[in-house]
Amino acid sequence: MMNIVGALCVYAMICKHEGVPFKFIGTKEAWDHYSDVSDAGLIAEQHIWAAMEPYAKNEAFNICNGDVFKRKHFWKVLAKQFEVENGGFDGEKMCMVEMMKDKGGVWDEIVREKGLLVTKLEEVAQWLFVDMILGSECMLDTMNKSKEHGFWGFRNSKSSLVSWIDKMKGYKIVA
Repeated sequence: MMNIVGALCVYAMICKHEGVPFKFIGTKEAWDHYSDVSDAGLIAEQHIWAAMEPYAKNEAFNICNGDVFKRKHFWKVLAKQFEVENGGFDGEKMCMVEMMKDKGGVWDEIVREKGLLVTKLEEVAQWLFVDMILGSECMLDTMNKSKEHGFWGFRNSKSSLVSWIDKMKGYKIVA
């Protein structure tokens, strides 16, 4: 399963460890335009609903939290959660696959120093996925069909982000 939040948390920790600003690595469009996300708990709720709701039988549905945001606002939240300097967007798209290809040793050091769950960098971050999501124009999903069929689930995306970061910290995946 692809998880951009986990990868961005790892990236923030590496920036902090190396004393460099936490720069947005995507495109200007991804920085400035509205976007949406899907909370894993909400996805699970919708799957259970679709399995139990006769009106949803043999139908396909989109899923997103139901609100929109700009990544430039969420970047501030991420920087604050990891107490790292918010480098914002400097106009230059960067390639995370390239930036992180030699950071395995840095991650190992962070894991040791912080007493985190022993993981390898490639186990906790899918850099190609980050490049794909943040390197393209934003697309918004619609929940109209789900709502028309009776699913009204919702998540506040900012609260969801902070909640998942807290969970990752609680499980000692990040610090």
